[in-house]
Amino acid sequence: MDRIKRILDIIFSVTGLVVLSPFLIIIYICLKLTTKGPAIFKQERVGLGGRPFYIFKFRTMIVNNELDGIPQLAEINDGRLTKTGKFLREHHLDELPQLWNVLIGDMSFVGHRPERQYFINKIMEHRPDYAELYAIRPGITSMATLYNGYTSTMEKMIKRLDMDLDYLHHRTLFLDAKIITYTILGVMLGKKI
Repeated sequence: MDRIKRILDIIFSVTGLVVLSPFLIIIYICLKLTTKGPAIFKQERVGLGGRPFYIFKFRTMIVNNELDGIPQLAEINDGRLTKTGKFLREHHLDELPQLWNVLIGDMSFVGHRPERQYFINKIMEHRPDYAELYAIRPGITSMATLYNGYTSTMEKMIKRLDMDLDYLHHRTLFLDAKIITYTILGVMLGKKI
Protein backbone atom coordinates (compact mmCIF):
# COMPACT_ATOMS: atom_id res chain seq x y z
CA MET A 1 0.00 0.00 0.00
CA ASP A 2 2.76 2.48 0.93
CA ARG A 3 4.42 2.18 -2.50
CA ILE A 4 1.12 2.76 -4.35
CA LYS A 5 0.33 5.69 -2.04
CA ARG A 6 3.72 7.26 -2.77
CA ILE A 7 3.22 6.89 -6.54
CA LEU A 8 -0.23 8.52 -6.26
CA ASP A 9 1.26 11.31 -4.11
CA ILE A 10 3.83 12.07 -6.81
CA ILE A 11 1.28 12.01 -9.64
CA PHE A 12 -1.24 14.22 -7.85
CA SER A 13 1.31 16.67 -6.41
CA VAL A 14 2.87 17.24 -9.86
CA THR A 15 -0.60 17.65 -11.36
CA GLY A 16 -1.60 20.04 -8.56
CA LEU A 17 1.54 22.15 -8.91
CA VAL A 18 1.09 22.45 -12.68
CA VAL A 19 -2.67 23.12 -12.64
CA LEU A 20 -2.53 25.50 -9.68
CA SER A 21 0.65 27.33 -10.74
CA PRO A 22 -1.26 30.48 -11.86
CA PHE A 23 -2.93 30.68 -8.43
CA LEU A 24 0.37 30.07 -6.66
CA ILE A 25 1.94 32.95 -8.60
CA ILE A 26 -1.02 35.27 -7.93
CA ILE A 27 -1.00 34.50 -4.20
CA TYR A 28 2.77 35.01 -4.07
CA ILE A 29 2.49 38.42 -5.76
CA CYS A 30 -0.43 39.47 -3.51
CA LEU A 31 1.59 38.61 -0.41
CA LYS A 32 4.63 40.52 -1.65
CA LEU A 33 2.46 43.57 -2.38
CA THR A 34 0.41 43.55 0.83
CA THR A 35 2.73 42.32 3.59
CA LYS A 36 6.29 42.71 4.75
CA GLY A 37 8.64 39.76 4.81
CA PRO A 38 8.85 36.58 2.77
CA ALA A 39 5.74 35.26 1.01
CA ILE A 40 6.71 31.65 1.69
CA PHE A 41 6.93 30.55 5.31
CA LYS A 42 9.03 27.56 6.26
CA GLN A 43 9.13 25.89 9.63
CA GLU A 44 10.86 22.80 10.93
CA ARG A 45 8.52 19.90 11.64
CA VAL A 46 9.07 16.23 12.44
CA GLY A 47 8.16 13.59 9.88
CA LEU A 48 8.74 10.01 8.79
CA GLY A 49 11.16 8.17 11.06
CA GLY A 50 11.22 11.11 13.48
CA ARG A 51 13.37 13.09 11.03
CA PRO A 52 13.03 16.89 10.85
CA PHE A 53 12.02 18.58 7.61
CA TYR A 54 10.85 22.02 6.55
CA ILE A 55 7.16 22.47 5.84
CA PHE A 56 6.26 25.20 3.35
CA LYS A 57 3.19 27.43 3.48
CA PHE A 58 2.17 30.84 2.28
CA ARG A 59 2.93 33.19 5.16
CA THR A 60 -0.24 34.23 6.97
CA MET A 61 1.18 35.88 10.09
CA ILE A 62 3.31 38.90 10.82
CA VAL A 63 7.07 38.30 10.79
CA ASN A 64 8.61 37.30 14.16
CA ASN A 65 5.21 36.44 15.61
CA GLU A 66 6.40 34.26 18.52
CA LEU A 67 7.51 36.18 21.60
CA ASP A 68 11.07 35.38 22.65
CA GLY A 69 11.07 32.52 20.13
CA ILE A 70 8.77 30.41 22.32
CA PRO A 71 6.48 28.30 20.09
CA GLN A 72 2.80 29.22 20.26
CA LEU A 73 -0.19 27.34 18.95
CA ALA A 74 -2.20 29.00 16.21
CA GLU A 75 -5.91 29.69 16.59
CA ILE A 76 -8.65 30.25 14.02
CA ASN A 77 -8.91 34.00 14.67
CA ASP A 78 -5.30 34.50 15.70
CA GLY A 79 -4.39 38.16 16.29
CA ARG A 80 -1.04 37.60 14.57
CA LEU A 81 -2.70 37.02 11.19
CA THR A 82 -2.25 39.62 8.46
CA LYS A 83 -5.33 40.71 6.52
CA THR A 84 -4.20 38.72 3.46
CA GLY A 85 -3.16 35.85 5.71
CA LYS A 86 -6.59 35.66 7.30
CA PHE A 87 -8.17 35.29 3.85
CA LEU A 88 -5.66 32.59 2.87
CA ARG A 89 -6.30 30.68 6.10
CA GLU A 90 -10.09 30.90 5.79
CA HIS A 91 -9.89 29.35 2.32
CA HIS A 92 -6.96 26.99 3.12
CA LEU A 93 -4.88 28.52 0.35
CA ASP A 94 -1.90 28.87 2.69
CA GLU A 95 -1.49 25.08 2.50
CA LEU A 96 -0.88 24.95 -1.28
CA PRO A 97 2.95 25.08 -1.08
CA GLN A 98 2.79 21.77 0.79
CA LEU A 99 2.27 20.15 -2.61
CA TRP A 100 6.05 20.58 -2.89
CA ASN A 101 6.50 18.77 0.44
CA VAL A 102 4.41 15.91 -0.94
CA LEU A 103 6.35 15.79 -4.21
CA ILE A 104 9.76 15.56 -2.50
CA GLY A 105 8.53 12.91 -0.08
CA ASP A 106 8.47 14.81 3.21
CA MET A 107 4.68 14.54 3.36
CA SER A 108 1.73 12.69 1.88
CA PHE A 109 -1.73 13.97 1.01
CA VAL A 110 -3.19 12.03 3.96
CA GLY A 111 -1.49 11.32 7.27
CA HIS A 112 -1.10 12.92 10.67
CA ARG A 113 -0.40 16.66 10.69
CA PRO A 114 3.34 17.22 11.23
CA GLU A 115 4.18 18.89 14.50
CA ARG A 116 7.13 20.85 15.87
CA GLN A 117 9.51 19.06 18.21
CA TYR A 118 8.64 21.48 21.03
CA PHE A 119 4.99 20.40 21.00
CA ILE A 120 5.83 16.73 20.41
CA ASN A 121 7.86 16.82 23.62
CA LYS A 122 4.86 18.30 25.47
CA ILE A 123 2.49 15.68 24.04
CA MET A 124 4.87 12.83 24.85
CA GLU A 125 4.91 13.86 28.52
CA HIS A 126 1.29 12.64 28.52
CA ARG A 127 1.37 10.14 25.65
CA PRO A 128 4.67 8.51 24.69
CA ASP A 129 2.79 6.54 22.01
CA TYR A 130 2.98 9.66 19.82
CA ALA A 131 6.22 8.12 18.52
CA GLU A 132 4.15 5.48 16.68
CA LEU A 133 3.26 8.19 14.15
CA TYR A 134 6.86 8.23 12.95
CA ALA A 135 6.02 5.04 11.01
CA ILE A 136 4.21 7.04 8.29
CA ARG A 137 4.62 10.31 6.42
CA PRO A 138 2.68 13.23 7.85
CA GLY A 139 -0.08 14.59 5.65
CA ILE A 140 -1.68 17.75 4.38
CA THR A 141 -5.01 16.48 5.70
CA SER A 142 -6.33 13.85 8.09
CA MET A 143 -9.45 12.76 9.94
CA ALA A 144 -8.22 14.86 12.86
CA THR A 145 -7.90 17.89 10.58
CA LEU A 146 -11.50 17.39 9.47
CA TYR A 147 -13.06 16.75 12.87
CA ASN A 148 -10.72 18.24 15.49
CA GLY A 149 -9.83 21.55 13.83
CA TYR A 150 -7.03 23.74 15.13
CA THR A 151 -5.24 22.21 18.09
CA SER A 152 -5.00 25.18 20.42
CA THR A 153 -4.96 23.18 23.70
CA MET A 154 -3.26 20.05 25.04
CA GLU A 155 -6.66 18.38 25.29
CA LYS A 156 -7.21 18.89 21.55
CA MET A 157 -3.67 17.66 20.84
CA ILE A 158 -4.40 14.42 22.71
CA LYS A 159 -7.72 14.03 20.88
CA ARG A 160 -5.91 14.59 17.57
CA LEU A 161 -3.32 11.98 18.55
CA ASP A 162 -6.05 9.41 19.23
CA MET A 163 -7.54 10.06 15.79
CA ASP A 164 -4.11 9.94 14.11
CA LEU A 165 -3.26 6.63 15.80
CA ASP A 166 -6.62 5.23 14.72
CA TYR A 167 -5.77 6.24 11.14
CA LEU A 168 -2.31 4.66 11.46
CA HIS A 169 -3.76 1.31 12.49
CA HIS A 170 -6.65 1.26 9.99
CA ARG A 171 -5.31 3.11 6.95
CA THR A 172 -6.29 2.01 3.46
CA LEU A 173 -6.28 3.69 0.06
CA PHE A 174 -10.08 3.79 0.29
CA LEU A 175 -9.88 5.65 3.62
CA ASP A 176 -7.38 8.08 2.10
CA ALA A 177 -9.74 8.74 -0.83
CA LYS A 178 -12.58 9.33 1.63
CA ILE A 179 -10.53 11.80 3.70
CA ILE A 180 -9.40 13.69 0.58
CA THR A 181 -12.99 13.85 -0.70
CA TYR A 182 -14.29 15.15 2.65
CA THR A 183 -11.45 17.69 2.78
CA ILE A 184 -12.20 19.01 -0.71
CA LEU A 185 -15.92 19.22 0.06
CA GLY A 186 -15.20 20.93 3.38
CA VAL A 187 -12.98 23.53 1.73
CA MET A 188 -15.52 24.15 -1.05
CA LEU A 189 -18.34 24.54 1.46
CA GLY A 190 -16.28 26.89 3.64
CA LYS A 191 -16.03 24.55 6.64
CA LYS A 192 -13.50 25.64 9.27
CA ILE A 193 -11.04 22.74 9.19
